[in-house]
Amino acid sequence: MPEVLTPIIPENITVHLGPPDSSAQNVTVNFVEYIKNVASSEIYPTWPEAALRANIYAIITYALNRIYTEWYPSRGYNFDITNSTAVDQAFVPNREIFENISLIVDDIFNDYVVRQGEIQPLFTAFCNGTTSRCDGLSQWGSVDLARAGLTPYQILQNYYGQDIGIVENAPVADIDGSYPGVPLRVGDSGNNVKIIQTELNRIARNYPAIPKITEENGIFGVDTQNAVRKFQEIFDLTPSGEVDKSTWYKIKRYYVGVKGLSDLTSEGVTISEAQIPFSTQLREGSQGIGVRTIQYYLNILAYFNPALVAPPLDGVYGATTTNAVRIFQEYYGLPITGVMNTATWNVLNRIYSETVEFLPQGYSGNFGKLYPGYVLSEGMSGQNVSDLQTYLSLIGQNIDAIPVIPVTGYFGSQTKDAVIAVQRAFGIPQNGAVGAITWNTIVKEYDSIIANQNS
Repeated sequence: MPEVLTPIIPENITVHLGPPDSSAQNVTVNFVEYIKNVASSEIYPTWPEAALRANIYAIITYALNRIYTEWYPSRGYNFDITNSTAVDQAFVPNREIFENISLIVDDIFNDYVVRQGEIQPLFTAFCNGTTSRCDGLSQWGSVDLARAGLTPYQILQNYYGQDIGIVENAPVADIDGSYPGVPLRVGDSGNNVKIIQTELNRIARNYPAIPKITEENGIFGVDTQNAVRKFQEIFDLTPSGEVDKSTWYKIKRYYVGVKGLSDLTSEGVTISEAQIPFSTQLREGSQGIGVRTIQYYLNILAYFNPALVAPPLDGVYGATTTNAVRIFQEYYGLPITGVMNTATWNVLNRIYSETVEFLPQGYSGNFGKLYPGYVLSEGMSGQNVSDLQTYLSLIGQNIDAIPVIPVTGYFGSQTKDAVIAVQRAFGIPQNGAVGAITWNTIVKEYDSIIANQNS
């Protein structure tokens, strides 16, 4: 069952103490203390508890929506939310916190409102209901409903619709910006690529000049590059075809806009849209193709750098792989956890790519070349594609299940079919793209055939 990227409760939130464009100070505060402060500023502690809880649900969810959509970072600001009630909700530094409000927040701070079938925190707009009115919750109106005997959930349904739900006990974690820290380009793969593909395809429904990405599979191929480049052209960014930080957040901004994620009538993000093809972390006990990939990278690097350790290529994240990752992290100044997280993977991928790039001319290791450091997929061309086709063609001449293909230097449908045949024959996930494990499998088989021919 694919994993789903769902919102988490942040440990901290950064508040701008004024309207968005003002030069006011930013303060970073604990999220729970922030909710207590806003609730103590927005509502009265003498209200019925059902009204207090309904309002606090709305306050929590509103803040989480701002964080989830990266509403302000995607517009170039360095904060999560403002304390301007014209656009956000009240926050008064160092104000008194009411005891009963504090207790309620402690109870429900990691609960939030969603639309059923969606995962993002609902845009729970609210207003006082007397001097200002809105399409969301009326604060004073919630008091009347509570006095009439409605529960907090029923009060929320009254304002946000019968199809809402409450996510309870969401995990708490420290949250950085969503940008992966390095530009995404052709040959990259992973969940960040999948996110960009999903968001660009949705934006393309409103901006049809952006070409459709055929497969949202987490592999940055030529069609993804073309979609990124067209997006950049439309929105006045350098049309590099790479997703740098400015492009990442511009895509995020327009995706949020076309989906209306910061509107009460949001189109929403469904569970299927948020499914991710790759594990977000690999650690002791993990198994599979992702583990085999990092083991392969560490083996190659350890061959050239004796300070590193080569784990077994068995696809099992055991104690030896954990130790190899810890040694790699220590050598490159990363937190020493033994866990393969995004930051460690980015460094591992970069060091591997640099190592392969600067090998002496003609170095191969055996007969076939080392994995070039990026995923080869349909639509790509160049020397690495030619080499791949050379290996596949020879394998096809010796294994009936693998088709013989021409060496053209272009990765077309014939090459993809041959790759899938290899993946099927050797028990590799059949996506038709050539990552480290598929490349290594092809090269090992090619080397074995050459060795046998020479013996």
